[in-house]
Amino acid sequence: MDSLCLRPSSLRSAPGAAAARRRDHILPSICSIQPNGQGRVFLSIQGSKGPSADHCKKLLDWKYSYHRISHQSRNTSANALGQSLQPEAEAHDPASIWKPISSSLDAFYRFSRPHTVIGTALSIVSVSLLAVESLSDISPLFLTGLLEAVVAAFFMNIYIVGLNQLFDIEIDKVNKPTLPLASGEYSPATGVAIVSVSAAMSFALGWVVGSPPLFWALFISFVLGTAYSVNLPYFRWKRFAVVAALCILAVRAVIVQLAFFLHIQTFVFRRPAVFSKPLIFATAFMTFFSVVIALFKDIPDIEGDRIFGIQSFSVRLGQNKVFWICVGLLEMAYGVAILMGATSSSLWSKSVTVAGHAILASILWSCARSVDMTSRAAITSFYMFIWKLFYAEYLLIPLVR
Repeated sequence: MDSLCLRPSSLRSAPGAAAARRRDHILPSICSIQPNGQGRVFLSIQGSKGPSADHCKKLLDWKYSYHRISHQSRNTSANALGQSLQPEAEAHDPASIWKPISSSLDAFYRFSRPHTVIGTALSIVSVSLLAVESLSDISPLFLTGLLEAVVAAFFMNIYIVGLNQLFDIEIDKVNKPTLPLASGEYSPATGVAIVSVSAAMSFALGWVVGSPPLFWALFISFVLGTAYSVNLPYFRWKRFAVVAALCILAVRAVIVQLAFFLHIQTFVFRRPAVFSKPLIFATAFMTFFSVVIALFKDIPDIEGDRIFGIQSFSVRLGQNKVFWICVGLLEMAYGVAILMGATSSSLWSKSVTVAGHAILASILWSCARSVDMTSRAAITSFYMFIWKLFYAEYLLIPLVR
């Protein structure tokens, strides 16, 4: 049989022979590894008898595969060892511990609709201060009663906005895709658990406190919030523009102003119910503001509302018309507030309320004129600006005298 090298020679005559002999022991006797005198090693197959050249070649291929697989096994073992050590290293990394906690807090923050939570807390604090007649009234008793009201209302707020998200998952995938239920961060079961616990905590606190105005405020808010959102016969009032606006008005303008004021006035201070001028002003002004919020909140959501048959005023009348109706209502409310402030017998109250409402009215008009009505982002940003005006008003209300 022909040799695979051109010039066969003896292995003993060249350097590297010892290494070649060490490799030779796995080859049959007809195969030998020979140097060519120039630093290269050739395989020589002797053709007298024994296995064929193909058999030798297969044997060499097997040897190469064995070494390659062995090398890969060592690499795989090293990688597996590295991977097994990685979780242990990550377990001691503060960033890896904080990341899931931060993600959970961020999801709950978005689920709670923080602009509504802030508005609820500020409104309760503001109307509670209307019951304060002197600095001595700001006592631990007052602060405890205020805290009880804020915490109970916070849980009820979570229930109402969470329930609305549970029944609006498909709509929110169009209108508000970053909300946890719409984005898939929360499962519906998680949403149900949060709203159930929130409602239970709100009612439990209201019951333990024992304040009738507080408990009735929570109960009426619960009923209206449920009827607004749940998709049951005779309910889901948000489908009807007027009824939806009345629900928001009842909670934001009437219940918050009157019930929480009476909680402080009659339950905490044990004084008779008195509907003072500032309280009447707060209720009237927030009636305008609640109507504006009820109308304006649907302007950025017109696309999803139209797809799913929600007959909001924005769907029926158009975004631009509803936008300027809202601005007009707020400007009218600021005008009434300026006149109200001008009739005050207190110079400092007159100065603050007139100047404050005039400034807010000017800012509103300036910002409204610059809104791009073709941009959903611009409209949404202006809606959040409306909420900032809402917060500012609750800072002015305690100063009305």
